Amino acid sequence: MLLYDTLRQNPVAMEPIDGFVRMYVCGVTPYDTTHMGHARTYVVYDTIRRYLEWQGLPVIYVQNVTDIDDDILRKSAELGLTWDELGRQETERFLRDMDSLNVRMPNHYVKATDAIAKIIEVTSGLIERGVAYENQGNVYFNVHADPDFGSLAHSDYANMLEIANQRGNFPNDPHKRDPLDFVLWQATKPGEPWWDSPWGRGRPGWHIECTAMVLEYLGPQINIHGGGSDLQFPHHACELAQAENFTGQSPHVEAWSHIGMVFYEGEKMSKSLGNLVLASKTLEHYSADAIRLGLLKYYYRDQFEYSDEDVAWGERTVERFKLAVNSGVAGGALHAEELRNEAIAALDADFQTPACLQALITLAEASINGEIDDADLAASTLHELGAVLGLRSELW
Repeated sequence: MLLYDTLRQNPVAMEPIDGFVRMYVCGVTPYDTTHMGHARTYVVYDTIRRYLEWQGLPVIYVQNVTDIDDDILRKSAELGLTWDELGRQETERFLRDMDSLNVRMPNHYVKATDAIAKIIEVTSGLIERGVAYENQGNVYFNVHADPDFGSLAHSDYANMLEIANQRGNFPNDPHKRDPLDFVLWQATKPGEPWWDSPWGRGRPGWHIECTAMVLEYLGPQINIHGGGSDLQFPHHACELAQAENFTGQSPHVEAWSHIGMVFYEGEKMSKSLGNLVLASKTLEHYSADAIRLGLLKYYYRDQFEYSDEDVAWGERTVERFKLAVNSGVAGGALHAEELRNEAIAALDADFQTPACLQALITLAEASINGEIDDADLAASTLHELGAVLGLRSELW
């Protein structure tokens, strides 16, 4: 299987590292419920995992929960909850939504607050290596100490600073040497939770959490690091700088993988804008199979405008698959094996789920209409590849 690498801007092969395909996907900050943008990201990586395993490649899949964050502290204060109670409630809600969508649990599902020791170890190492510095209990990564910093952004300093400022950077922080330097550890403020560290009481920055978890559970070099395209910079670029400077090994990631944003009502679907279509609400009207197909209908790297019609299309498609499995008829000239190979080849070529689905739809319709040469192979293909796509084919 080939998967597109955002850093090198070309597809790369998924070759196991020490016997496993190692995959890390950035998880949620649990302060609101699961929208269809979240659902797309985790359905896609769940399906990639299923496909790799179906090919006989064992996968170690790690996902994080950013359970301490400025947004969580703000939202918990608004709701009159403690920060950890809000995180617990929203994490449980998210996992229920994922289970309802037939998204399997990662091998390791790790809270940031459970990775403090590793975060401190990596932060200390970056200071020792001369690419990070401490100032009054705060620790920052010095972007000018890494000549390759920002390579994943494919951009210049001015544009990176502008994007970082839009996504939580504080350029006027008086403790920084440079406006683009980013936080590894921040000194505690009154009323905030804290953990002891060599630099005093504080809590971790955002980017260092994921680096620590990757190194702890997957090692210095992995196959896939995934997330939404809005994480390409600064989050993933900062992770790349941290990991390679700490370990001295490159490449840290074979395929930096990014999912296109889901839009709704002309804007990116996001908690901050409030233009959300919640997975739980959609599940009240459509099956999980339909939602998965409605999301996989689009090439994972492309953005798209969400519509219930895509999910309704998914529902109709699942019903046609079921009909083909249960009452397909042979006798036609179309070759089931060719369509099966076409569907598999589409997934091998950078996970082209639209082309895969089109081959399966053609297979199903030909079987229903008696235009296929082997109805049994058509049925087994729909069962097998339907399961790879995360459909609950055991119910058919």
